[in-house]
Amino acid sequence: MSEKLTKNERRAQAREQARRMQEERRKKERLKKGLTIGGIIVAAVAIVAIVAVVIVNSIRPAGPGPENMASNGIVIGAGFEAERTPATPPEGEPTPTEPRDDQIQIQIYQDYMCPACGAFDEANRATLEQLLETGAATVEVHPISILDRTSLGTKYSTRSASAAACVAEHAPDQFWAFNSAMFDNRPEEGTPGLTNDEIVGVAESAGIDTTGGLAECITEGRFMSWVEDATVRAGTEPLPGTDGEVADRTPTVIVNGERYQGAPGDAAGFQAFVTATAGSLSESPEPTESPAPSEG
Repeated sequence: MSEKLTKNERRAQAREQARRMQEERRKKERLKKGLTIGGIIVAAVAIVAIVAVVIVNSIRPAGPGPENMASNGIVIGAGFEAERTPATPPEGEPTPTEPRDDQIQIQIYQDYMCPACGAFDEANRATLEQLLETGAATVEVHPISILDRTSLGTKYSTRSASAAACVAEHAPDQFWAFNSAMFDNRPEEGTPGLTNDEIVGVAESAGIDTTGGLAECITEGRFMSWVEDATVRAGTEPLPGTDGEVADRTPTVIVNGERYQGAPGDAAGFQAFVTATAGSLSESPEPTESPAPSEG
């Protein structure tokens, strides 16, 4: 039978037990404090990272642009051949296409998801192709993106315009074929649109060789930031060669500096507008001689 503890021994035992309990409580408090501080640090790092991403994205340069689109559009000429131009450098200004006296100049600002753009292409493709085949006109195509909001978050308008820029750089003489194929496969508004891989498939169906970097350019959306910059510029700054017109809707079609105001699907109306606009510019007044004074 164990001996009973004396009063002093019981006090010492109680103090020791209290000391241990206090030490245990302090350990728990230190651990809790460490976890709290660690959580605050992690949260702070996360916030800094998010802010850094936002800042980087906000100051990211908009470029470089694609080759053969120095005006932010590609100029298709006789035989559907594209004019070659250097790429616009980051933060560089686009170079407007020079006006010409010997050809009709048609500029089209379009969105590959736009129903009205699809209607314009369907109604007027044959007319445009006839003008290109004969060399009577150039067609300058400007892919822009104003309907990203209608593609369920996939940014189809921007992605498809970026893909068009890739074709302009890698296969410029086949741009017209790609452009036509994209409208033949135009998705409806309110759908995700085509995937980047499906856009590559559209290019291949148009007879374009997508090796050599074209497929990668399309799938990675290489020119999406350029598209965004070109879209803002087209919608807010006067279009070159016009009297202050802006591409505030699609399609915006300019013929020798004059905006086509007719219905996109009105083929006869567009033909008449092109004829009238081209005719008014080609009718240069002949120099006249002053009549000889009458003898009297």
